[in-house]
Amino acid sequence: MRLLIAGVLLWVLAHLFKRLAPGVRGRMGLAGKAVIGLILIGAVVMMVRGYDAAPVVPVYRPLPGMGHLNNLLMIVALYLMGAGKMHGRIGSRIRHPMLWGVVVWAVAHLLVNGDQASLVLFGGLGVWALVQMWAINLATGPWKRPPVGTWANDIKLLIVALVLYALIAYIHIRLGYNPFLGAYQ
Repeated sequence: MRLLIAGVLLWVLAHLFKRLAPGVRGRMGLAGKAVIGLILIGAVVMMVRGYDAAPVVPVYRPLPGMGHLNNLLMIVALYLMGAGKMHGRIGSRIRHPMLWGVVVWAVAHLLVNGDQASLVLFGGLGVWALVQMWAINLATGPWKRPPVGTWANDIKLLIVALVLYALIAYIHIRLGYNPFLGAYQ
């Protein structure tokens, strides 16, 4: 569990570094971006290994059938994560679509996983995304809405989200967590 907690904290601190110390981060230049990138890769490895090794300590029992809601929310989360780059009509109406995608992803997983390690991982990353949005808003001020994109880009993004969801579902099935059974536990 310590490795998981350390991985989540490393992820949070590496992402908030730009907001907490913008002058230092700015002076680091391209080499600094590379260092932060390596730190983030290390954080992901720590989170995956820590989550895998963590004992299952039940905290709450997910409601029956929440796996189906999880599936729907995961498609929404994947769509949101790409909406900022795809320049569709929907993404242009949401500030921080990628971070909102992380929040939706976290909530979706907390609906089907009621153990302590899941609370640390998904809850921690969901809270991080909310704090990150707050910090960005504080640093950048009012949002300048981007130009409205096309419905064609929204449709392309939905197709990409569905393909990614199918790949993620396949990986989950291979790991023994079939998302189509209605519940993971």
